[in-house]
Amino acid sequence: MASLSLKHIFKRYLGGVVAVSDFCLEIKDKEFLVLVGPSGCGKSTTLRMIAGLEEISEGELYIGDRLVNDIAPKDRDIAMVFQNYALYPHMTVFENMAFGLKLRKVPKEEIKRRVEEAARILDIEHLLERRPKALSGGQKQRVALGRAIVRNPAVFLLDEPLSNLDAKLRASMRTELTKIHQKVGTTFVYVTHDQTEAMTMATRIVVMKDGLIQQVDTPQNLYDLPVNIFVAGFIGTPQMNFITCTLEKKGEDLYLTWGKNSVKLPADKANNPALKEYIGQQVVAGIRPECIHDEPMYLQNMADSVIDASVEVTELMGAEIYLYLGFDGQEDATNGKNIIARVSSRSKARAGDSIQVAFDTSRVHIFDKDTEKCIIH
Repeated sequence: MASLSLKHIFKRYLGGVVAVSDFCLEIKDKEFLVLVGPSGCGKSTTLRMIAGLEEISEGELYIGDRLVNDIAPKDRDIAMVFQNYALYPHMTVFENMAFGLKLRKVPKEEIKRRVEEAARILDIEHLLERRPKALSGGQKQRVALGRAIVRNPAVFLLDEPLSNLDAKLRASMRTELTKIHQKVGTTFVYVTHDQTEAMTMATRIVVMKDGLIQQVDTPQNLYDLPVNIFVAGFIGTPQMNFITCTLEKKGEDLYLTWGKNSVKLPADKANNPALKEYIGQQVVAGIRPECIHDEPMYLQNMADSVIDASVEVTELMGAEIYLYLGFDGQEDATNGKNIIARVSSRSKARAGDSIQVAFDTSRVHIFDKDTEKCIIH
């Protein structure tokens, strides 16, 4: 097993395009690390540099204690699983899984033992004599994983392996991948643009944008303590609401105001020294949909943070309802976007209704409007 160390890694292409910039990261042994971000952010390029499929323009890459910048992919002790499975159609499942071991001249009995053990872990023992065309998408994905597992690599690299599967199968395969990681006990580095995959499987997540690391943290910390607007908006479904507002002082209290709306900050936030220099200035307030309530109990208990809103669209999700709300000052505050509230399925709000909603300001995040960095959580 092995840890990875990426020290000031850059990837530059001809024409001056920088795909990855000053990437520094320590990946622990047996960690399940997920690289996440929008298309073109550099996550797959980073994975391919770890694999040796892309040359590193600058910086140092260590697998364990060994510098591998100039080591061929086959000698790096890694295994990569691609999104298109890359199975040989003319070979059986057993032959696909055994192929890499045969190339390494591993004895036949050892190959048989390793393939059968991997098949047992993946629950594909009954498929070993089938060919890929007779397999479902989920079964093909397990075979691709099995081909990697039999090699006992120090590091698994997975490049969007679930993106070709339907939604139900993706959900079940997320659980299976987590189980496989626990059984195999190897370092996993996983690339995805799907933040749900990242949140459910990772021990740590690296959020990337434009080739730069934005934040590295546990899933829960990324959700609760985002360092900037990009991370706050990328992690979470539906995404965080952002409102451009003015931080106003009234007596001893601080309020966030926009249009005719005004919500009071709780004392612990209002007394935070970091906010002092922003009084009288515009800031961006971020609040997650589940922190906006329409139930009478919240409206009564949070009277200082109630605003009037109109329900424009409702989405019934079974156990909950998403309310898309318009409000006074909406065009200036949110670039014309609705605020989304995630409320109980018991809610009586319907499209066209005028309602009141309460903001749980104890869970509001305040960002600098210019730098987009978080001021307070």
